Formats: sequence, structure tokens, C-alpha cells
Amino acid sequence: MDPLPTPQTQPGRDGLAALLAQPRTTLVGLDFDGTLAPIVADPEQARAHPAAVPALAALAPRIASVAVITGRPAEVAVRYGGFDGVPGLEHLTVLGHYGAERWDAATGTLTAPAPHPGVAAVRAELPGLLERAGAGEGTWIEEKGRAVAVHTRRAADPQATFESLRAPLADLATRHGLIVEPGRMVLELRPPGMDKGVALLDHARATGAGCVVYAGDDLGDLPAFAAVDELRKNGTPGLLVCSGSTEVTELAQRADLVVDGPEGVVDLLRQLADQLG
Repeated sequence: MDPLPTPQTQPGRDGLAALLAQPRTTLVGLDFDGTLAPIVADPEQARAHPAAVPALAALAPRIASVAVITGRPAEVAVRYGGFDGVPGLEHLTVLGHYGAERWDAATGTLTAPAPHPGVAAVRAELPGLLERAGAGEGTWIEEKGRAVAVHTRRAADPQATFESLRAPLADLATRHGLIVEPGRMVLELRPPGMDKGVALLDHARATGAGCVVYAGDDLGDLPAFAAVDELRKNGTPGLLVCSGSTEVTELAQRADLVVDGPEGVVDLLRQLADQLG
């Protein structure tokens, strides 16, 4: 049995101790892309790490709840993750579009509100905006149903293209009542009011979580980190895990524990399952 890594902060060590002492009240929240699935040039080719589902299936029956919280549509995350019909994952919840959509493994049902009208308006204007902005070859639009994203990872200069598009995309989003969520070489235009922090807090309260763990890798995970901090201030122990990368450092600076990308996250899940076994 591999030893568990030691969190670098006292709140993190307290959170890990609480998880091990009271696993049946623990909620484990996880981002998808960059945390359970490696980042790839084409998001449609993203799939969960091969060992992710076995690790989750080993851990989930030993704790209160597992929630995958993602900006993707819930159905897409379920399909790319391979979560449906897996023994041991009967109580998995996938909160898609930052919590606006919910998929429950126990019933296989998906619940979601009506789409925001601003998304369709933005979708119609985006191609012309990108052309006027000189975004160039390699910049492309991802349709996400309740959101739309502009990727620059394939551009000749991904970071420069990303920076040049931030202001015009923010203006476009504001005109249609949306916000821009920056990520790893991607700018997502989506409705306001929901983020991973809101989704995590709502799920923690609904499940009566006595300990909350959250693992993420990108700027969109910062609200979830803030939610765990809020819970800790109010007496609920928690652990913040960063799926480390060289592209985003803000999470590593905030985390109690930094692991080596999705492989490190999967190893941690497996180690926790072993410890609780």
C-alpha cells in the first residue's frame, strides 16, 4: 500500500485527517478536463485517464458522495468519462455547465434548465468577431450547448491569441448578458450565476457533507477552492488538491496538496481507497 502524500498546509492536513476519520460523511469533488482527463489539443478527443474510473469505483462506496463538476455538458462528461453503468459508481453525480445540469448515476437521469438566449446570439456573432480580430488559423469555436468556447491552443502563438481575444470577447459577452470564463488556452462565454463554487456548496449542503475534498487544475476551479475555504472557516474540514501543470499556477499556490496532473489525481484516489479499504 503506497503511503498518502502529506498536505503542505495545516488546514489540508486537518482535512485529510477528517476524511480518514469520517469517510462516510466526505464529499469528493473533481473537475474533469485536466484533472480526471489529460488536456488534449482537441477537446472532443478528451477521455478520462484509463485508471480514473477504477479508482473512483474503488473509492466511491467508502465515502458519502463523488461529484464531477465541469464546464462541459453533463452528458458529454459522462460519455467521455465512461461513468455510466459502472459498479461502485451508483451514487456518482455529474454537475455539468458549472452546476446548471445534473446527471445522477443511480437513475441515469439528466436535469437541466432552459438555455440562456444570449448563448445563441453570441454563437451567431462569433465567427465575424474572430475574423475582424484577426484571430487566424488554429483558433476555433467549440459548441457547448449552454455555452460557447473559443480555443487558441492550435494557433501559431496560443498565448498571444488568447490575450488579444480577451477584451473583444468580454465586450461581446456583456452585450448579451453573459460572462467570459478564461481557462487553459480557452475563453468560454456562458451565463452568469453559476460557477463551480456555487455547485460544490450546493451539493455539500444537499448531502450534509462533514468533510469536502476538491481537485482541479484551472482558473474555473478557483471558485470551488474558495467554497472549500468558506466551509473550513465555518467548521467543515476540507482538502484542496491541484492537478499540477505549467500552464496555470494560481491553483498550485492556493492548494494544500499538488499532484502531477491527472495521473497524480488518480493515484491519490487509489491511495485513499486503499487506506479506507
